[in-house]
Amino acid sequence: MTAQRKFRLGILGSGKGSNAAAIADACASGEIPGEVVLVVSDVEKAGILERARARGLEALYIAPGKSRARLDETAEASFIQALQRAEVDLVALAGFMRILPGGFLRAFANRVVNIHPALLPAFPGLEAWKQALEYGVKVTGVTVHFVDEGIDTGPVIAQETVPVLPGDTPETLHARIQEVERKIYPASIAALARGEIRVQGRQTVWKRV
Repeated sequence: MTAQRKFRLGILGSGKGSNAAAIADACASGEIPGEVVLVVSDVEKAGILERARARGLEALYIAPGKSRARLDETAEASFIQALQRAEVDLVALAGFMRILPGGFLRAFANRVVNIHPALLPAFPGLEAWKQALEYGVKVTGVTVHFVDEGIDTGPVIAQETVPVLPGDTPETLHARIQEVERKIYPASIAALARGEIRVQGRQTVWKRV
């Protein structure tokens, strides 16, 4: 990015927005050399919109359509148009609970990232911390990855482990995972903003500068 134009982030989310807040705060502190220019939710009263507005960020609700699992064609077009109008360089999913159609991913090819509360490819899908606890693993973690048309199958950018402790409940384990998420996600986005990461097939290559 030039000195005149900062790296521009769009964030999509459906829930409380703790990761979105961490990203926005990392931009404000300079940890991420960029700015959040748009926050969009498919839930009209989502906490992520309140957190964005409290920080003076543009926050937009776009109706997702009738499908419970994915954006319909009209919603997809509206999401794309809003993000393109904001001239985003990267789209970060922060608790966005709908599948993004192929048209959206082609519009932002290799520019959509997500954070998942497990060490992918283990425990993809919903409530991954519960899956890990029920399976009985001793270590789980967090994965930042590019988004493709599969469910949590895109190239991995970064991972960090989280131990499963004796006596853990889904709530206690999830809370520790979220603490790690709020560190690793901004750090990964900062590296992307600095141009330190590129996709090469199924792999991501980090270039330290």
